Amino acid sequence: MAAEYSTYKLGDFELQSGEVLKDAFIAFRTFGDPNLPAIIYPTWYSGKISDNIWLIGESMTLSPKNFYIVIPALFGNGESTSPSNTPLPRPFPRVTFYDNVRAQHQLVTKSLGIQHAFAVLGWSMGAGQTYQWATQYPDFMDCVVPFCGSAKTSLHNQVMLEGVKSALLAGKGAVSKGSGETGELSIKEGEYKGWNDVEREVGLKTLGRVYAGWGFSQPFYREKVYEKALGYKDLEDFMVNFWESWACSKDPENMLTMLYTWQAGDCAQQEPYNGDFKAAMQGIQAKALVLPGETDLYFPPDDSKIEVENMKPGIGKMEPFPSIWGHWAGGPGDSKEDVKWLDIQLNTFFKSIGTPLALR
Repeated sequence: MAAEYSTYKLGDFELQSGEVLKDAFIAFRTFGDPNLPAIIYPTWYSGKISDNIWLIGESMTLSPKNFYIVIPALFGNGESTSPSNTPLPRPFPRVTFYDNVRAQHQLVTKSLGIQHAFAVLGWSMGAGQTYQWATQYPDFMDCVVPFCGSAKTSLHNQVMLEGVKSALLAGKGAVSKGSGETGELSIKEGEYKGWNDVEREVGLKTLGRVYAGWGFSQPFYREKVYEKALGYKDLEDFMVNFWESWACSKDPENMLTMLYTWQAGDCAQQEPYNGDFKAAMQGIQAKALVLPGETDLYFPPDDSKIEVENMKPGIGKMEPFPSIWGHWAGGPGDSKEDVKWLDIQLNTFFKSIGTPLALR
């Protein structure tokens, strides 16, 4: 059986923070012919490469018949360099979107031979990487489609993530070192404490229950869509067998590593923008289709509107998912109607850009 993904060795990879990922590697998977127009489609918070495949298919806009699709994995997802697969120290080095995208650029240019992409797109943290690509390598792609994500993690989103982080750390009697910080404060301050099996299970289950209030919207719960569309018998069945099950399948240190990347997200924190958000948005050259979720609780349309308004005229447009699925409207494929809607948006947008291949 062929491997589900490949890895590209980056060597000792210096991060934006000055820290180094020793013997770093990035995991990836490709679909389609390398001679076709390229699409870069990064993973999301906790997501494996296989969790992105729901948007790819021969009958869909992201068809391997029309595009060469590259899915690179985030540092910390358990496939690329992560706490779970390397002996690097704890707390894990501070990895930003800038670091992830620089590694991805090295992968696609030096290993896969891609010098220009047709599109970069992604959901959630994948959208954050999409914005990072658009500002870090602005002439590398023709268009970008960030959906249910942001160019800069909002203060409200940072607060939400503090709740998620604190819930996880509480499982082993530790507390957050602060918003936008790595590491923890334990009973013995300054001493890192690992996870035993009980602490891991308690922390991850608690993380899952905290996340449950954010991933879906109020009307999703009010209308009991978890029963009608997903087949759970009641709310507790959904909490245990959807949310706790998802959380307990993860590594706690991996989740903390990716959470830092998300919490620190800000594509203006790089040259030549130097923290100027408007300048970063003005730096985007690729046509941008921004697709927030109408009922997304932590990437609301208002934030996406600000992003588009700060772009140069004619660069960006916004179209919210008309859905009560909250953040989950954008992925990972559970809402079939939202998948259809997204696929139509991609198809129409790609045609408007003038992709060299005819789409259906």
